[in-house]
Amino acid sequence: MQQDSLKDLVLVGGGHSHAIVLRMFAMKPLQGVRLTLITPAPNTPYSGMLPGHIAGLYSYEQCHINLPRLTRFAHAQLYIDSMVNLDLDNHKVICANRPAVNFDVLSIDIGSTPATKDVLGAAEYAIPAKPVAELLENWYKLLQNINNNPQQQWNIVIVGGGAGGVELALSMQTHIQRILIANQQPIQNLEIHLFNRHQEILPYHHSLVQRQVKQILTSRDIFLHLGESVSQIAQINEESLAVKCESGLAVECQKVFWVTQASAPDWLIATGLGTDEQGFILVNDTLQSQTHPQVFAAGDIATMVNYPRPKAGVFAVRQGKPLFENLRRIILGKPLKPYLPQQQYLSLIGTGDKRAIATKGAFTLPAHPLIWRWKDWIDRRFMEQFR
Repeated sequence: MQQDSLKDLVLVGGGHSHAIVLRMFAMKPLQGVRLTLITPAPNTPYSGMLPGHIAGLYSYEQCHINLPRLTRFAHAQLYIDSMVNLDLDNHKVICANRPAVNFDVLSIDIGSTPATKDVLGAAEYAIPAKPVAELLENWYKLLQNINNNPQQQWNIVIVGGGAGGVELALSMQTHIQRILIANQQPIQNLEIHLFNRHQEILPYHHSLVQRQVKQILTSRDIFLHLGESVSQIAQINEESLAVKCESGLAVECQKVFWVTQASAPDWLIATGLGTDEQGFILVNDTLQSQTHPQVFAAGDIATMVNYPRPKAGVFAVRQGKPLFENLRRIILGKPLKPYLPQQQYLSLIGTGDKRAIATKGAFTLPAHPLIWRWKDWIDRRFMEQFR
């Protein structure tokens, strides 16, 4: 086939869905297609194993997909860069550091970041849970500081009482307490404070799970501040921050980790792509943009118009195969296939100590080592696809 007759399929973002798409294109290559991945980092984290990595249970390599290796396997071009705009009229992806990239078909899987712009000082002083590379960089520095100064008092604040915030609190506590014990320091040298604006922890889960998780957090001496809306993060000095709430409550700490509801990049709305009120790309049942049929989206950055679902990694993983099928079909000129996401989904919530809770709707199993082993097996099997 001549070079000028190649179709350019460009994937932006190295999230769960695109990792699966790349693997499937490697297994079932399509002639006449030039495949390109644009992503800001060479390794992409697997969300299912990230809390375990924070807890010290997995290495960095065990919970990250090596994108250079994966793209070589798929015979794809890899550009380590960020998309900062889209020229939809001329079919170009505008990048931060390289020339624009042309596309015939585009797929976007750039994830989301916790919303910080509505809270004074949050963008300056809080560490967002995403992008994960930034979270881990700050986490490693904090661990080093605690290792060097285990005798001092360490106060850490986590804002956001969903599953992500809960797992982060329990995993961080596990790892830091291990450091304190190894240095023959009391575990009381660590305080973890978890803030949630809702009156309940895990506000979108069943009450049975809420009660179990609340009991675990309380028994582990994690300070819960429920029904508290954080209104400001202020710097006290070079070492300390103050987390202030609308109620007047204030907590002094060294680090604030931000795990609130997901937000989309501000520039996305200006591209002309159809988005919802929060700025996420609206897609139909085929994961195709409502406004631009040559554009697809999956994972956190997408909102399915007919089947809105929480921003959770489980949905991004499930979207990988149908996204691959429809990208192939649009290139081949075939009709696209609708995708129906599951109504209820299994959540396995790790507690940082090689135990996990299983929950699906009203069905709940309390924290147990066997559930952790089940979760560990599922996660390792998923990652094994990309070795």
